[in-house]
Amino acid sequence: MTQIKLHNSMTRRGEVFTPIDPQNVRMYLCGPTVYDRAHIGNARNVIMFDVLYRLLRQVYGAEHVTYVRNFTDVDDKINARAAESGRTIAEITAETTQWYLDDMGALGNLDPNHMPRATDYIAHMIEMIENLIAKGHAYAAEGHVLFSVSSYADYGRLSGRSVDDMIAGARVDVAPYKRDPMDFVLWKPSDATLPGWDSPWGRGRPGWHIECSAMSYELLGATFDIHGGGNDLMFPHHENEIAQSCCANPEGGFANVWLHNEMLQVEGKKMSKSLGNFFTVRDLLDQGYAGEVIRFVFLSTHYGKPMDWTDAKAKEAEKTLRKWHALTDGVAAGDIPTEVIDTVAEDLNTAGVITILHRLANAGDAATLKAAAGLLGLLQDDMGAWAVAGDLSAYEAMLSHARQTAMDTKDFSQVDHLKSRFQDAGLEVRMSKTGVELIPSTGFDMAKLDGLL
Repeated sequence: MTQIKLHNSMTRRGEVFTPIDPQNVRMYLCGPTVYDRAHIGNARNVIMFDVLYRLLRQVYGAEHVTYVRNFTDVDDKINARAAESGRTIAEITAETTQWYLDDMGALGNLDPNHMPRATDYIAHMIEMIENLIAKGHAYAAEGHVLFSVSSYADYGRLSGRSVDDMIAGARVDVAPYKRDPMDFVLWKPSDATLPGWDSPWGRGRPGWHIECSAMSYELLGATFDIHGGGNDLMFPHHENEIAQSCCANPEGGFANVWLHNEMLQVEGKKMSKSLGNFFTVRDLLDQGYAGEVIRFVFLSTHYGKPMDWTDAKAKEAEKTLRKWHALTDGVAAGDIPTEVIDTVAEDLNTAGVITILHRLANAGDAATLKAAAGLLGLLQDDMGAWAVAGDLSAYEAMLSHARQTAMDTKDFSQVDHLKSRFQDAGLEVRMSKTGVELIPSTGFDMAKLDGLL
């Protein structure tokens, strides 16, 4: 069987992955808070976990892998969006949840086995909080319930920081009802304007961290194989998940392996609304970037390294994928080479696989190329419609004829007109002594050529 090696954030080293139960390999990815569109940075860990999901299904069998990705649909950001927009929380969360599913699907990601909504697990959260209080790890104060960080000796193990360092480096809410500045909220009171549920501590709503602990426990058990997300979640979210889960269920170990992806930049700079380089996935799709192109750019950099989204990378990815689709169109996928599976299994080395895909394409091995790319979620039959440019030879002949006429008459107006039409349609126009070539680029639309022939 293929040996999978993953970099475990908890131990800070690469480890051979050994599932708790090979018949039920379990993993959990922290999903979105549904109040707005997902930005392109949010997509990175989804693509990372999707490749992992495909690999595990390949190695252990699709029926032996359970993948959970949650939706946080109760949160102060959602409440604020409802207050400022005048819309109901239910309308906002339903709409943005579907946006997320549509956008992640457009990037070629498979749906997880379970996509729980936090609001469906409130009773389980209350039960877990009661358990923590009973065991001395949490306390009620002024309608709140807080986790006592000092009650968990291993707090800080994931992030590798001491509690003193975390206090110094974080903006900690030192509310008067806290016994310790690092204690975090498990439950908080809700007034009449906010969503709330009845509980032993009054009407209220859960804190963010308890949500994932309750949902993962109910769907995956006290100990499961893999947990992860962006490295910005390592502290405090994942650190707090570990503390409350291990204290509530000391018989389990929560997650055995932790995977965290590095952050994303845009054109060499941190993505920021103030810099004007903040893009949602939908922004890029609407600009004409195919979801498969976006996915290819992400996969070209290892998840553990910072990734830089650039327009140049996207254009190069589009050219590559168009060539590969032309080569594999109508071809049945062959077998995935062992070399490809082993490369993905080496800590999800997607960039290494892309190097192999280039080699297969250069060799003209279409069947193997299609199969190998499929392990990364590329060259899928339902993803490639964007890459089918149609036959452009007649348009190339038209421009070639117009250019020859212009050389004789010295009137290049028709050549300029055709070039303008082709470029408006999303074609790159290349003219040389050897001939004319039209190359589809970002946002190519064949319909814009209607009426030219």
